[in-house]
Amino acid sequence: MLVLLGFAMIAVFMVLIMTKKLTPVLALIIVPTVFGLFAGAGLGIGPMVLDSMKSMTSTAALLMFAIIYFGLMIDVGLFDPLVRFILRKLGNDPAKVVLGTAILAAAVSLDGDGSTTFILTTAAMLPVYLRLKMSPVVLTCVAGLANGTMNILPWGGPTARAASALKIDVNDVFVPMVPSLIAGLVVVFVFAWLLGLQERNRLRTVAPEIWAAPGSVEEFDGGSSTGGTGGTGRFGFGRKGPGPVGGGSSVAVLERTEDLVDDRDSAMADTALDPNRRTLRPKLFWFNLGLTVAVMVTLVANIIPLPFVFMVASAIALLVNFPKVKDQGAQLIAHAPSIVAVVSMVMAAAVLTGVLNGTGMVKAMSEWLVQIIPADMGPFMAVITGVLSIPMTFFMSNDAFYFGVLPVLSETAGHYGVSAADMARASITGQPFHLQSPLVPAILLLVSLAKVELGDHHKKVLWRTAVISLVMLAVGVLTGAIGIG
Repeated sequence: MLVLLGFAMIAVFMVLIMTKKLTPVLALIIVPTVFGLFAGAGLGIGPMVLDSMKSMTSTAALLMFAIIYFGLMIDVGLFDPLVRFILRKLGNDPAKVVLGTAILAAAVSLDGDGSTTFILTTAAMLPVYLRLKMSPVVLTCVAGLANGTMNILPWGGPTARAASALKIDVNDVFVPMVPSLIAGLVVVFVFAWLLGLQERNRLRTVAPEIWAAPGSVEEFDGGSSTGGTGGTGRFGFGRKGPGPVGGGSSVAVLERTEDLVDDRDSAMADTALDPNRRTLRPKLFWFNLGLTVAVMVTLVANIIPLPFVFMVASAIALLVNFPKVKDQGAQLIAHAPSIVAVVSMVMAAAVLTGVLNGTGMVKAMSEWLVQIIPADMGPFMAVITGVLSIPMTFFMSNDAFYFGVLPVLSETAGHYGVSAADMARASITGQPFHLQSPLVPAILLLVSLAKVELGDHHKKVLWRTAVISLVMLAVGVLTGAIGIG
């Protein structure tokens, strides 16, 4: 009976979320409560949930203050120089433009919010892509690759979910996976460069009147639509009419770069990277950079609990950047919607995990799975979970997978000597693929902003994200982060 109730509860939970009949927070509270009562929990369901909630408070604190900290760093302009530097160095070379897109998306992904990453990356880079007649699908592909890979950061969501579901410290999940994260980013940058080379070759073929070899002095005008008589042409490539620019090529390149930066500035007006926003603190750039580097070093060194690190860092950043109490309150309010959405979900998850464990459902379900899984496959449960996480997190939400499926797989793996930490680490390797799912609102926002068809995005991005996920899983196994029983 407990096995049937357990699988039924997970199925109902997943269906309600995937069909959007209930929000994740409501589903996490209502569904387990109903099934827990059917399982005979009675009034004991309250203590089950509270016991589970105690183990999630540190995760909730980490998410809350990490969102505040990185949101604050974006507001005060920490990432603005990076955006300007990337655009200045890109020039008109598609390969550099695409690689710059990957670097920018990866950097902004540090805030853990996919929607913010895609808004800022699109605002900064789409004008460049359109000006240079590059395919916006390449932009969405590279941004999706970078953000999906960075999504395993502790404050990004999946790692916190895995840690919460299995009741282990989030540091124990993330820190050993740093080599896998680095390997994943390397693959992302390789893919970005190769996509950029493809765009360079395509544009030389389809627009030879506009595109010459990057850095060549023989750059031609594609027709005059913005330039005046004898001035730069539509793309600022040189004088009117075909022919070499000659000695004026460096001036033309400079004008073209300035045009791109002007486009970028106007495109980012009224966004989080608005160059005229009141929250900018340019005089405190080096302080904010040093503080952020210190936070990252402390994170990797694992010498202080992460929630406390971000609590202190957020307090220092607020105090230094916004000394007035009124401004400090305004900054906290500005990031409140993101905080409430994430933290409420983590706390509500205590109901599901509490009922699963308190009623004995997880134990009963795992014992049943042990009976049907061949014994020789048991020691490889972590690897199997990593492979399964690629398709499963694509067709279901992270909430459904981490709070519904992972605890069952982990309990089963425990019978073969595979630890919960190994299972948690393996389970997050499918995140690059997961982020491309139509169930993820952020990816729908990305293709909408770039005016790209989701099908076109999937054709270019899915196999690449599958490769990244498998590379991260393989590196995890090779480094011992993902063990075999």
